[in-house]
Amino acid sequence: MLILAIESSCDETAAAVTEGRKVLSSVINTQIEEHKIYGGVVPEIASRRHCENISAVVEKALDDAGKTYADLDAVAVTFAPGLIGALLVGVNFAKGLAMSLGVPLIPVHHLRSHIAANYIEAPDLKPPFLCLTVSGGNSILTDVTDYTEFKMIGGTRDDAAGECFDKAARAMGLPYPGGVNLDKIATEADTKKYPLPTPRVEGSPYDFSFSGLKTAVINTIHNATQKGEEIDVPVLAATLRQKVCDMLIHRTLAAAKELGRDTLVLAGGVSANSELRTRLEEECKKADIAFYRPPLCYCGDNAAMVGVQAYYEYQSGNLAAEDLNAFATLPIDYK
Repeated sequence: MLILAIESSCDETAAAVTEGRKVLSSVINTQIEEHKIYGGVVPEIASRRHCENISAVVEKALDDAGKTYADLDAVAVTFAPGLIGALLVGVNFAKGLAMSLGVPLIPVHHLRSHIAANYIEAPDLKPPFLCLTVSGGNSILTDVTDYTEFKMIGGTRDDAAGECFDKAARAMGLPYPGGVNLDKIATEADTKKYPLPTPRVEGSPYDFSFSGLKTAVINTIHNATQKGEEIDVPVLAATLRQKVCDMLIHRTLAAAKELGRDTLVLAGGVSANSELRTRLEEECKKADIAFYRPPLCYCGDNAAMVGVQAYYEYQSGNLAAEDLNAFATLPIDYK
């Protein structure tokens, strides 16, 4: 089944042609350089650039795959969650294309796609498994019982881990994208030099809270500035990274033990974080848990993962009509 997939949930305009788990092409037009001058994504600018780029990106994806519109069996698109204006560009383009070609339209949840990124280069991976999905906007623990069956076990009550990294990095004076640059310059953590809290959610052992941690880093920087002291940015970055990874890893492994899952999957943009990838793999080996993480090229937003998840959504009968709308927020286990 040949699927043209479209992704426009944030600041990447992406298209891909997939066949099952096989990726025939994957094209991404990123807006990082333009948003860098603002220190973060400007939603209105992102939406406008999607409008300008989407046609060319789709054409290139087809050309790279050696296919034409006539070869397509379906069109898939990310419809939630994300920046609403950005999502609407992809959704409306996909609806018009599917209607003109007379092929099915497959709606795909963004976080389900991130999980599916692991399927691309891991032919042996299949549900059930526990997945930790960590990105700039989401941090959730999901029990994946089938390719289209998800149950949330835990999630963030405020900021996502990626948001914590990004905003703390900005306070440290690091360029956008903050989380990536924080990971690059981090050296050795020193919790005595920079003691940071470990926020917990009372009565919810698998939920996360990163807002207080972010605030602690910002306050540490402000206090040092007021005293005329210089912040050791690489050490503070490493200390924050270690603290976030501690929170994510400990709660994820505890959930895996309680659920009896022997397979753990990592997904989302923050799955590219070097410490998280390394430490989670080491801890899984100790616990005799099979561990999967996406290749770095599929950690960020892309359309290849959308196409792969769309294949399973189609098999489960999850198709959209002409009235498909976009949603800024929507739980992964929506019905």
